[in-house]
Amino acid sequence: MTDAAKVYLVGAGPGSPDLITVRGLRLLQRADVVVYTDSLVSEELVAEANPAAVVHRSAGMILEDIIDVMADAVTAGKVVVRLHTGDPAVFGATLEQMVRLRQRGIPYEIVPGVSSVFAAAAILEAELTVPELTQTVILTRMGGRTPVPEREQLRDLAAHHTTIALYLSATLAKRAVDELYAAGWAPDTPAAVVQKATWPDEKVVRTTLRDLVRAMGDAHITSHAMILVGWALHPALRDNPAHRSKLYDASFTHRFRRGVSR
Repeated sequence: MTDAAKVYLVGAGPGSPDLITVRGLRLLQRADVVVYTDSLVSEELVAEANPAAVVHRSAGMILEDIIDVMADAVTAGKVVVRLHTGDPAVFGATLEQMVRLRQRGIPYEIVPGVSSVFAAAAILEAELTVPELTQTVILTRMGGRTPVPEREQLRDLAAHHTTIALYLSATLAKRAVDELYAAGWAPDTPAAVVQKATWPDEKVVRTTLRDLVRAMGDAHITSHAMILVGWALHPALRDNPAHRSKLYDASFTHRFRRGVSR
């Protein structure tokens, strides 16, 4: 086994092939083996891989098969890139891989990527943490076939009235709206949905909590969608100079800048 032989768990980004990190692309271009989530990762990005690499599509594989492929390759002295959509740290199913790789003594490294929540925010031209409006973003999902812990039910999280990003919840939008209402959210709370962010067939819907379910139905959005809810999503904020951070305020001093009187 060589020093370079390991598994790299690489965040491929939200969709567009040029949103992988420079580090991730360099690893992909020198990998001996590539295992990628073919239902979610761009084929155009996979085409950037080392032409000599052995490429495995993981959508039809179970966890044990994936681990066997990666472990056998590393044991043979090869560099393995495991491409995950978005960032490996958020709903990436990476912990279960790391545990089994450690059990088998297989070295690995994580390379972060751009999560779909940040791609969606960029598309919407939204800052999710607006001064004096909200300074917190909750990343979560609705419980479906994979449940969420009882203490993390959406109505409890929503009691904080922060910006909320819902992953993997497009088919459960009606339940999500009901949970937000139960937490006291107003029907006119801004909401937005971005399906397949940064892909060529991306869809963007701006709406309110009241009209969220109908708007998603009208747009035929049932999968691959990021749902964002909260007042940070209000389109009028883009033309409102009232919300200003202290960082660049003339009276705010720090070690790089003295206060300025105007």
